[in-house]
Amino acid sequence: MSQIHAKSPQHCAKKKLVNISSNLHKKLFFTFTSFFSTILLLILIVWFILRPTKPDFSLKEADIYQLAVSGTHLLNASIQLTLVSTNPNQKVGIYYDEIQVYASYKGQQITLDTSLQPFYQDHRDVNLISAILVANGLPVAPSFNYELDRDETAGRLVLNLKVNGLLRWKVGTWISGKYRFNVNCVAILVFRPSAPSGPLTAKPRAQCSTTI
Repeated sequence: MSQIHAKSPQHCAKKKLVNISSNLHKKLFFTFTSFFSTILLLILIVWFILRPTKPDFSLKEADIYQLAVSGTHLLNASIQLTLVSTNPNQKVGIYYDEIQVYASYKGQQITLDTSLQPFYQDHRDVNLISAILVANGLPVAPSFNYELDRDETAGRLVLNLKVNGLLRWKVGTWISGKYRFNVNCVAILVFRPSAPSGPLTAKPRAQCSTTI
């Protein structure tokens, strides 16, 4: 005769309790997953609808008060510049953080980094950014003085004025993470023998290029 194994009511109750607990955990997991997926999808939809456009920068003016090599290839420089920053977005604000400005000549940095105060730029807003760039005894390449003399003789000097920093997008009350941005402005100085003494004023060659 075959044996008949009958499970007690208590054993069945425990088995059902385990099944109910397992199902509850699964339901909670799927609920939270669906909730966060919906939130993420809404953020992506808003992002693609608004499609933030990178800010525009242009060089308004740059005045060179000093740019000379002394001693053993040590550079002294003093440059004052004014940039125009424009937010082209209609519904997206921009926070600018950790902004650094410096000047370079023929691929070589010729001033120290100058830090600017962080600021917020509202929709379609335009801001003026001013900075003074200096170098006192900054070591430069041995060929720097030769290159500088040659450009002065030719009557034309090209400088790159650069801005590096971090920005955050603001849509309503939502603020994005930080994105690095880089700005490169080209300034051309023209030397005129008949020009009066004073700073050399450089004018922009074109709109500054901005990368994010």
